[in-house]
Amino acid sequence: MKDLLLKNGFIMDIEQRKIQQKDILICGGKIKKISEKIEIEHEHTSVIDLTDKYVLPGMVDCHTHVGIIEEAVGKIGIDNNETSDPVTPHMRAIDAINPHDLAFSDAVRSGITAVMSTPGSNNVVGGLSTVIKTYGNILDKMILRNPVGLKIALGENPIETYGAKDKAPVTRMGTAALIRELFMKTQDYMVQKEKGKVTERNIRLEAVIPVLKGDISLRAHAHRADDIVTAIRIADEFNIQKLVIEHGTEANLLKEFLAERKIPVAYGPMTTPRSKLELKRRNYKCALELVEAGIKVALMTDHPYNTIDQLRTTAAIAVSEGMDVMEAVKCLTIHPAEILECQERIGKLESGYDADIAVFEEKPFDIRSKVYMTVIDGEIRYQREGK
Repeated sequence: MKDLLLKNGFIMDIEQRKIQQKDILICGGKIKKISEKIEIEHEHTSVIDLTDKYVLPGMVDCHTHVGIIEEAVGKIGIDNNETSDPVTPHMRAIDAINPHDLAFSDAVRSGITAVMSTPGSNNVVGGLSTVIKTYGNILDKMILRNPVGLKIALGENPIETYGAKDKAPVTRMGTAALIRELFMKTQDYMVQKEKGKVTERNIRLEAVIPVLKGDISLRAHAHRADDIVTAIRIADEFNIQKLVIEHGTEANLLKEFLAERKIPVAYGPMTTPRSKLELKRRNYKCALELVEAGIKVALMTDHPYNTIDQLRTTAAIAVSEGMDVMEAVKCLTIHPAEILECQERIGKLESGYDADIAVFEEKPFDIRSKVYMTVIDGEIRYQREGK
């Protein structure tokens, strides 16, 4: 792997809230140095001039179904919901993701260098999510963190999926009861394990243990305010320390409560139609309200419900509604990295971080601006030709 020197780019220093022209030296897939002027260390260094271009950390989409709902292949490529059973904590997204899904190349061309791919929301408990880089042929070599969270779903989707079959859950009460039942069984199982009385492992309950121990997050699909509160109530009952609200369409109605509890929100998708009742209050200002309340917000596409290449568009919309540009960048970089507990490797342009970088030809939220270059693990994986 050659060293790479990116010179003269306008680097958006998110935490210092400054844009400064600097060089970035990349060695061994990591950022080695960022400075106003870096000299070539040896002849094997590739040099690229980024004068007048804007340099961001590679963007991170913290809620997608990339690779697990494949594009342009039809039903055979839809693997996100194991609807043979409403409670499937032992399903693992990693076993269904196809790294050759077209969405991965779209992500790279869009400056997105990492995504969380998750099971769907038809099941009350969908399974385990994973965080991956967006470039590669072998999924296991693309992994950043696996598993990263256990997916549960409240609201309309599980009820519509199973209620039509006259099978639980038929109501929101039924959904919450199935989640509690699973967590209680897991608690009892953990006690028996500690006593050495478990003679046969239970794959379903083993999948839940990391959530109850605080090793991974409980990631709750919840649009309506009452469903968000139900997720928090259940987390409290089982002393679950890490909870992320996914979607959060009505999260702004609870902004003080969420801020007080320090519960992050993976917000979106922003531009889908209001195709069901729980999306009735979807509005473009919600993300702004959450950020202004001090809540950690990550914008997401929920690909393919908004396609992966629209991630930057969601931030541009938030900016048009009044969100500060640097805050919008945080919602695409630092915040999703923190929510995914990968903040020591991705989300920032700093020495020692993975060299995941997105370069734009103009200001990133200008609709005319195109991605000029995407670097993943120190390698140029996309470079635009011409203008």
